[in-house]
Amino acid sequence: MSGLKEQTHEANIVDQFSRQAIPFTQVPGHFDAMQILIELSGVCPDDAVLDVACGPGMVACEFARHAGQVTGIDITPAMIEQAQIRQQQQNLQNVTWAVGNAVPLPYADDSFSLVVTRYSFHHLLAPEKALAEMVRVCRPGGRVLVADVAIDSAKSASYDRLEIMRDPSHTHALTHDEYAALFLDSGLLDCRKSAYGVDIELETQLLASFPKPGDEPKLREMVTNDVGVDSLGVNARSEDGKVVYTVPIAVYVGRKRV
Repeated sequence: MSGLKEQTHEANIVDQFSRQAIPFTQVPGHFDAMQILIELSGVCPDDAVLDVACGPGMVACEFARHAGQVTGIDITPAMIEQAQIRQQQQNLQNVTWAVGNAVPLPYADDSFSLVVTRYSFHHLLAPEKALAEMVRVCRPGGRVLVADVAIDSAKSASYDRLEIMRDPSHTHALTHDEYAALFLDSGLLDCRKSAYGVDIELETQLLASFPKPGDEPKLREMVTNDVGVDSLGVNARSEDGKVVYTVPIAVYVGRKRV
């Protein structure tokens, strides 16, 4: 039964992100805070980087400007196609791409000096297994970085209901406590944390989303009714006649034991 659940969920991810492959890059917030990832990761010209669940290649291409070699892997072929287009447009020669899963990663132990992922863990059934795979393919002394939504525990269930309706491939946005426990159990050393917010205009996000038929008005109502209430944990508010909200992102990085 668990194998069937995993296959069904993977098919759901591929379906959603095949449709989101182009619209995803048109949400301005998805370009935010790249410099935080660059600085916290400590990426340098000697690094061989793996970007897990790389999507349309925004993070991988940015890291390619600072690293020796970057590999991006994603389960959705349409996302890899967009990543290849982005690479060509930016004339980057040190990036390669692969279609594949995060669990297990199709790489040998100790293959990369820096392993990163952004905005993927809330789509995974078992993020702890994904983190273990990232650690496995990281070289001793290398770094592992995860950036994703992190919600306050009291607002987690409400946020998940919203996101599962907006994007049925969403599983669960980890809470701050869950992230802390995940990295504590990972065996990584010298763990550090940063955070930032991604400002998103509601209608722009809905245009880039593919909920079930009839759910878009419900989503609009859920967020609009949360203005001034913040039961969702995203500080929904009205700005210049538009509904805007901020998705809280946590960034964790640790070093693999030598």
